[in-house]
Amino acid sequence: MSELNPYCEIILPLPLPGTFTYLIPPLDWGRVAPGSRVVVSFGKKKIYTGIVLKLHDHSPEEYRPKELLEVLDDQPIVNERQLKFFQWMSRYYMCSLGEVINAALPAALKLSSESFVGINPEINPDDEDLDNREWELLRALKTNDLTMKGVSEVLGLKQPQRILKQLSEKGLIDLFEKVKDKYQPKKVKRIRIADAFLEEGILEELINELESKPKQQDVILAYLRDIPVLDNPNSNTLGIEKSNLLSTDVSPSSLKTLIKNEVLVEWEEVVSRLPTDHSKIQGTVQLSQVQEACRRSIVQSFEKHNTTLLHGITGSGKTEIFIELIKEQVATGKQVLYLLPEIALTTQIIARLHKIFGDSFGVYHSRYSDNERVEVWQKVLKKEYQFVVGVRSAVFLPFSDLGLIIVDEEHEPSYKQFEPAPRYHARDSAIYLSTIHDAHVLLGTATPSLETYQNALDNKYGIVELTSRYGEAYNPAMEFANVNRERKQRKLKGNFTSVLVEAIQESLDRKEQIILFQNRRGYASYITCDNCSTIPKCPNCAVSLTYHQYNNKLVCHYCGYNQSMYIDCLQCGSTELRNVGFGTEELEEELKLLFPQAIVQRMDLDTTRSKYGYQRIIEEFEEGNIDILVGTQMVSKGLDFDRVNLVGIFDTDRMIHFPDFRSHERAYHLITQVSGRAGRKSKNGKVIVQTNDPDQELLQRAKKDNYRAFFQWEIMERERFHYPPFTRIINITFKHREKHVSFQAANFFASDIRKNLGSQRMIGPVEPLIGKIRNLYLHEITLKIVKQGINLPAVKEYLKSVEVMMKQMPAFKSVGVVFDVDPI
Repeated sequence: MSELNPYCEIILPLPLPGTFTYLIPPLDWGRVAPGSRVVVSFGKKKIYTGIVLKLHDHSPEEYRPKELLEVLDDQPIVNERQLKFFQWMSRYYMCSLGEVINAALPAALKLSSESFVGINPEINPDDEDLDNREWELLRALKTNDLTMKGVSEVLGLKQPQRILKQLSEKGLIDLFEKVKDKYQPKKVKRIRIADAFLEEGILEELINELESKPKQQDVILAYLRDIPVLDNPNSNTLGIEKSNLLSTDVSPSSLKTLIKNEVLVEWEEVVSRLPTDHSKIQGTVQLSQVQEACRRSIVQSFEKHNTTLLHGITGSGKTEIFIELIKEQVATGKQVLYLLPEIALTTQIIARLHKIFGDSFGVYHSRYSDNERVEVWQKVLKKEYQFVVGVRSAVFLPFSDLGLIIVDEEHEPSYKQFEPAPRYHARDSAIYLSTIHDAHVLLGTATPSLETYQNALDNKYGIVELTSRYGEAYNPAMEFANVNRERKQRKLKGNFTSVLVEAIQESLDRKEQIILFQNRRGYASYITCDNCSTIPKCPNCAVSLTYHQYNNKLVCHYCGYNQSMYIDCLQCGSTELRNVGFGTEELEEELKLLFPQAIVQRMDLDTTRSKYGYQRIIEEFEEGNIDILVGTQMVSKGLDFDRVNLVGIFDTDRMIHFPDFRSHERAYHLITQVSGRAGRKSKNGKVIVQTNDPDQELLQRAKKDNYRAFFQWEIMERERFHYPPFTRIINITFKHREKHVSFQAANFFASDIRKNLGSQRMIGPVEPLIGKIRNLYLHEITLKIVKQGINLPAVKEYLKSVEVMMKQMPAFKSVGVVFDVDPI
């Protein structure tokens, strides 16, 4: 840093275009670098943490730049490769750099400003006519500045704004912003014996002297039981955690006295929040001949292709191959990112990785606390972790030298971020990230996305195939249970066909485990009144409320609105209320009635909200403490259980006939993936699919388990109707509290697109399937852009310019516009 570069461009964590220029104070020259966090004021009062993008010597002509308030980092927390990646993501996914930074940085690294109240030292309150509450607040402010919450607590008022306004008008107080550092390292207090008492004979004398003070003597003896300082004096250096010493029922006051008398020494130590695994490290994985040949083929493919698809059927042993490839990269000093689609899937994989790598790798997902994620971030930054297992947000970590990115179950929709921006796809982002690091990408799946498989056929990606299950395992046999026929024959037991009930009983008799899949949580899809047909709806969204029996509530799965279930219809007072549709909760209840001897567990969003909810359920199932596991798509993703030999699939028709061009692909993926949980070892597995129409073509293709045939059938439809992979899609959504304003804005946008891009590339504007969410009415435009002959970056720039033009019109100023590039 020199006087030639006194300015810096700052990325603020706000949905605003561009960056902002600030002046670097001379005292901070040499301290500011790209990737550093700085504190800046923005607007009249707000204070934000920004990230330095670059340094330069150009003063803006439009405004006089403010000075940086503070430089937070001695070393940048974001590296140059990350900054390049963030800029690409901003351009490609049509969002601001600030939105990318907001998604990328752990919340605890983003300092926030908080409003404070302080007393004005230049004013004498004795000269003012004040009431009791005003005097009470001023007395408190003489000691410390207070937050708004602190003011409320002092005054005993939920809304103290009136009093604050009165004191501010009299000039007695100041309102200002302070920056609060969210990340605090975890510290534990430790205790050891002072060095002076470790000399020969002195410790014995001390114990004898304390006979008249037995509680203090108990403290010393409790310490010596855990820390053998007489046999190993060096053990005293580390000492013992204070909480562990107190847990032995010693007197806290006696411990305090010994510290005060300098017999014991107390100090604080910074420790990691990250969980550790002390299980024995095995260190090796034995690949079969087929797996070893596959590994060699992948390495050879990397010589020609940056990205390779590992297309291996379920149960073929892809994870063992991943582990060997990770070991090879780590041995050369390279970093590895192992992406998984769901937290549920990380639980089993992490347990397997710990047996090979111990605690030498990091785990990164949303169930970690803010502070835990900061610690993973810092360990990656310092290269203390050479590889990380994580969900989609792990692509943002500060890798400096990636050699390999593994995207497991690459077809999964969970890799796509829906809300808020950036609406990125982790698989596609990982492929771009690999080009920055000159790394390779391995996409692993039994059911590739159509786009990925087409890229492999076009030789853009390499492809390696595993066509047989690992060891002596066989592919499960698929059977269809005709729900429609059994309903007519009155054989249904609740939502279960007789075929599935018999199969479950047979599996239970053989002491085998069962997985049941229903991709809808809750008890009933909705409640209806048989007298007046009223269906409870969400007041904020255009959807019916889902009934959850476990807490007796009607819940909106879009905005979270909920209300207590009622006994009488709110419209007509009738008690003839009926459940329509079914979710995992109702299946769980029915299973407990049908099989009272079985232990049933549900795994969905409702039962896994706690930090270790997934882990607890999966461990209990692995240990055989659960007979039947019923769940949503969490149970479909890569889980490996030895004793599962039956899988049941519900409601397939709804998945297949959902009005979306990807519905067949999604249904095929889910049916195949869930089926793959059965018969993972030497026994034959069975899959029973409940459907109203067993003869429909997609189900027959899934039964044959021939992905290539399914692909050829589906790809013709995609080409005929100009859908991916033959086009790129951009969805544009318009949101407003008034329905007609949203529609008019969408029409304004559409007319400009027709004029400049032509109507043949556009669908809409239309009202989507759910036309209102969180009190905002929605309208959509879909753009299909052919891959050849069209400048995609130029199209995106044009669309953003139309948005700017539209927002300049008073009628549309408050309309929200959302761009979703490559929606799924």
